[in-house]
Amino acid sequence: MLRQALLVAVFAVQATSSLAQDATPYPTPTSKKGLQVQMVDDALALGIAHAALNVDLGALCAPAGGDDCLPWQHDGEHFTFRKAPINALDAQVAPLAKAGVVVSAILLAIQTGDPARDRLVVHSRCTGKAPNGIAAFQTATPEGRRWLAAAVAFLAARYSGDAPHGRIWNWIVGNEVNSHWWWYHLGKADLATVVAEYEQALRLVHGAVRAHSRHGRVFVSLEHHWNARYAAGDAEQAAPGRELLLALAARVRAHALGDFDWHVAFHPYPENLFDCRFWRDASAPDADDAPRVTFRNLQVLDRCLARDELRWQDTPRRVILSEQGFHCADGEHGERDQAAAYALAWSIVQRSPGIDAFHLHRHVDHAHEGGLRLGLWTRTPDSVCTPERRRHIAAVFAACDTAAWPECAAFALPVLGLQSFADWPAGSNAR
Repeated sequence: MLRQALLVAVFAVQATSSLAQDATPYPTPTSKKGLQVQMVDDALALGIAHAALNVDLGALCAPAGGDDCLPWQHDGEHFTFRKAPINALDAQVAPLAKAGVVVSAILLAIQTGDPARDRLVVHSRCTGKAPNGIAAFQTATPEGRRWLAAAVAFLAARYSGDAPHGRIWNWIVGNEVNSHWWWYHLGKADLATVVAEYEQALRLVHGAVRAHSRHGRVFVSLEHHWNARYAAGDAEQAAPGRELLLALAARVRAHALGDFDWHVAFHPYPENLFDCRFWRDASAPDADDAPRVTFRNLQVLDRCLARDELRWQDTPRRVILSEQGFHCADGEHGERDQAAAYALAWSIVQRSPGIDAFHLHRHVDHAHEGGLRLGLWTRTPDSVCTPERRRHIAAVFAACDTAAWPECAAFALPVLGLQSFADWPAGSNAR
C-alpha cells in the first residue's frame, strides 16, 4: 500500500511536468565561485556566481491557516504557508537572481516543537529531539508526502520564470544523508531504510520542481565520509557515502517509475574540521577505497560518478560542492593557512570539469558550530553571527576570476610547497 500511495503521489506531480511553467535552459555561469550567503550585498560585492540558502520547510508549514498565510492549491487540495519566512526568502533570492547568481535551496525539515506542524514535516521515525534539530522529511504518511510535494511545488512555482521573487535553480534534498543520525534524523535506521525513505523524498521533490521548472535540478546531499562511516556512529546512525550513493542509484532504477536526473551536492571538508590543511589528509588518498573524499582527492568522486550504474542517460551526474569551509586556527598562521587552503581548493575545482559550483561555508563565523571559525568574516564577541571584520581569506575569495588572482594568491605557494598551483599534486612539499 505504501508503494502504491507513493506512485499515486508522484504521478500526480509528474503529470504536470510536460506543462512546465518555464522552459528556460539551465544557465552556464562564467564562474564556479559560490557562498552560503548571510549578507546579500556583501556576497555580491565579493563577486559570487552561486549562492546557497537554507530553506526550512517546517517554518513554512501552516496547517491551521490564518491571515498571515499564503494559500496554495495542489492536486485538488488546499494548503497554506506562512508569509514571514517566504518574505524573508524573497528578500534574499530576488537580488541574487537579479544579479545573475545561480541560487541553490537547501531544503530542510527542522523540528518546530509544534506537534501539528511536525506531524506533517518530520518523519515518523524521528520520535525525539533530533541531535541538531534537522529531521528526515515525512515520507511515512500519505499526508506527509502530499504536504512535501505541495510545499516544494509552491516554492518552485514562486521561484521559477521571470517572477519578481527571483529564481531558484538547484534544490538540495536534506543534508548529509549518509550521516543521517545527525543531519537527516529518522531514528535508528539501517542503510536500506534510509535509502528507501530518502528515495521517496528525492522523487517527490524532483516531480514538484519539474512541474514548474523544466530544467531545475535536484540534488542528493552527502558529507565527506566515503568508504568509512562517521566514526561516532554505528551502522544504524551513519553509512559510507559511496555505499549510500550506489544503493540509492540501484533503488531509483528499480522503481516502477524508473530513473530520473538527480545530481550530487557534496561536502569535501578536510579530514579534521579543525585543521584546514587538507593537503595533509591521510584518509583521503587518490584511491577508490579512500575512507574520505576531501579536496585532496576529489577525483575519486569523479571516477565513481563515471560508473555505468551511476550515470544518467550515459552522462555522469553533475556535482556542486554545496557546503565546505576552512577553519581559522589560533596562532600567527591561522588566517594565512585558511586563505591558502581556499586558494588551493579553488585551483583544484577550476580543473574539475564535472563540478559546477563551489559554495564556501561560512560567510560569517557562527557561535553554534562547536568552536569552528569558518567565516570570511569574524563575528563580534558575544554575538551569534554578527559580522565584525573580513579575514585574509575574503581577499583571496574576492580575487577569484579576476586579474588580481595571481598576485593575491601568490602568498599560498610557499605555504603549499608549490611553484604554481598547476603543480598540485605532484611536487608538493606542503607544511
